[in-house]
Amino acid sequence: MGKRDDLIAQYADDLKSKCGMSPDMDLLTKVTIGCGPSIYDADAATVASSQAGEIETVKNNFLIKKLGLSDGPELDAAISKVIETYGQSERNKYRAVVYYMLTKHFGKEAVYG
Repeated sequence: MGKRDDLIAQYADDLKSKCGMSPDMDLLTKVTIGCGPSIYDADAATVASSQAGEIETVKNNFLIKKLGLSDGPELDAAISKVIETYGQSERNKYRAVVYYMLTKHFGKEAVYG
């Protein structure tokens, strides 16, 4: 197993233990690959949910550009819901896990088809 496989296993564990979700491993793998090299950088691999700029990045670069959603209050609400599900106090909110949950939330799995 390579480094990426180890990270995917870690993300799957987070989804199970911290978010109470059974991950779709195929989709999780595709979302992780979609994150590119950022998953290997300690700072870029996580979402700093307390920073407004970081939430804007998730919204603009992922929800609007990647998933093709239109900007609106429902995007902020979905990000808040995902952060709450992950655990507001959880120090390491992995970007791939947040993106996976947002993809599921909006039913946009086909983007990774």
